[in-house]
Amino acid sequence: MTKAIRIHANGGPHVMLWEDVPTPEPGPSEALIKHEAVGLNFIDVYFRSGLYKAPNMPLIIGQEGAGTVLAVGANVTNLTVGDRVAYAGSLGGYATERVIAADRLVKLPDNISFQMGAAMMLQGMTAQYLLHRTYVVKPGDTIVVHAAAGGVGLIICQWAKHLGATVIGVVSNEEKAALARANGAAHTVVGHATLSSEVKRITGGAMVPVVFDSVGKDTFMASIDSLAPLGLMACYGNASGPVPPVELGLLAAKGSLYLTRPTLVTYTAKRSDLEHAAADLFDVVGSGAVTIQVNQTFSLKDAAAAHIALEARKTTGSTILLP
Repeated sequence: MTKAIRIHANGGPHVMLWEDVPTPEPGPSEALIKHEAVGLNFIDVYFRSGLYKAPNMPLIIGQEGAGTVLAVGANVTNLTVGDRVAYAGSLGGYATERVIAADRLVKLPDNISFQMGAAMMLQGMTAQYLLHRTYVVKPGDTIVVHAAAGGVGLIICQWAKHLGATVIGVVSNEEKAALARANGAAHTVVGHATLSSEVKRITGGAMVPVVFDSVGKDTFMASIDSLAPLGLMACYGNASGPVPPVELGLLAAKGSLYLTRPTLVTYTAKRSDLEHAAADLFDVVGSGAVTIQVNQTFSLKDAAAAHIALEARKTTGSTILLP
């Protein structure tokens, strides 16, 4: 037997139960791993609450982790027992042991700890695709980053500065503003009510070519109003709730804007894309240009408390759950 946090129905943090479950057996193309650390992400809240539909019930949520390979299926050739591995984007993470498709796992470099691996894969590869594929950030760009003191936000701030961009970080309080500035944000805006006017002031009226927005409903219009003509709105999260239906004419009226709702699953669906994103992330972290900050740690059995803290915006940087 192994232990896992399971939900039997959607709802608040109280629906997550710490239960005994049978130790899974890896299929022909799968690996069984023992988790050393599990990542906490807002997508976990979406599946728990029902914003994202569960494939089945009961459900083990969690999409990010790092650990050791215990067994592999007959068709697995890229892994061996004892390998240190990490992953992002596969449901089933809130467990002491789990099976996962072997082609979703990447080997951790020796200089990346299990805890860092669990804290960086989903958030770090999200930052990678946003900065290098959704919009190719160039030296001299000025960009807006919402939730700039959060897990993805802190990585984007550091990485974008490393790429030569000027970051305007949007945060909810002054403490988080200081954290964002310490991690590469050249400017910070507390709250979104004055965002477009602040962007106008900072850019001398030019506005910005891209906004990276993980907040969703509450910040959508402020983000749209901060874009230059032909600008790109990358709405990659729904921390405040999903964005209501958008009238396409709005994008025309605001300057022939582009709007996308990207996901890591799509950007890493091909094995080659997954390997490239992970290698890019490992390189930038290994160089010291980006530091992964694990600012909160909870026991896996206390995942409900972690969710409460995350939803109350009490967390900064990355949070991990320890089995």
